[in-house]
Amino acid sequence: MTQQIGGTWDSALSAEEFTAVKAVGFDPVGLVLGTAVYNIGYSGLWGCPGAWSVTGGAKVPASKWTSSLSPLVSAMYAARKLALARAVTECRALGGDGIVGVRLHVAGFQAESVEFTALGTAVRARSRVRPPQPFTSHLSGQDFAKLLDAGWVPTGLAFGIALDTRHDDWRTSRRVRWTAGNQEVDGHTLLINQVRREARDQLAVEAAKHGGDGVVADEVRLRVSENECPTYGYSRDLTAEAVLLGTAIARFGRSERPAGPGPLTIMRLERER
Repeated sequence: MTQQIGGTWDSALSAEEFTAVKAVGFDPVGLVLGTAVYNIGYSGLWGCPGAWSVTGGAKVPASKWTSSLSPLVSAMYAARKLALARAVTECRALGGDGIVGVRLHVAGFQAESVEFTALGTAVRARSRVRPPQPFTSHLSGQDFAKLLDAGWVPTGLAFGIALDTRHDDWRTSRRVRWTAGNQEVDGHTLLINQVRREARDQLAVEAAKHGGDGVVADEVRLRVSENECPTYGYSRDLTAEAVLLGTAIARFGRSERPAGPGPLTIMRLERER
């Protein structure tokens, strides 16, 4: 846990971020870190995921034995939230009102284990009005300041995570041969669109849980892996993982002036006659 020694504090803020945070009435109180190491073993998927058929825009697994990847998705949510909760615990211990500039790292640890880390800077408001619980935000110090100046406040970090898998059927296989020419591989397009849509929908659900009126989203991180089909030999299954990070925000009051510097005052220089 981060400790202050002799009244000093540490932070992950740049000089520009530090200045911006101070300008809107917040002081950094310390660097906070939360970590969770999870063993990722059971995905929930068994057998062949099946070739999707499209009926009315919906994906339908060809095999009734297809299982869901929800246990793996649940573990990915739980690991991130646990790491973030431990960072919030450190923030409370330092007397902070929230964490800005949260950076999430996911890295392999040992064998099937994965390390999830949340790192950020705890800040405290110079005000008698205190939030009921510390907020979390991925926004930089400058963006955090612009948000407050415009009359909005961050309420919490939100995740959108989705996993989908698709068996490459004979239709898709014909489209990826070097003799197929330049054409869309519609089966792969469906997979990517589906997983990104699921991640966006889940992000909105998470933002609502934080009491946000909206969410300021970061870019979607997409990872596609390929494995040999466990049921049909000499064919492959593609798995797509989409992770979307954002900060839920809520309006606390309309600013009486627009964000940014005020207008210049124009004065007459010539003498009055």
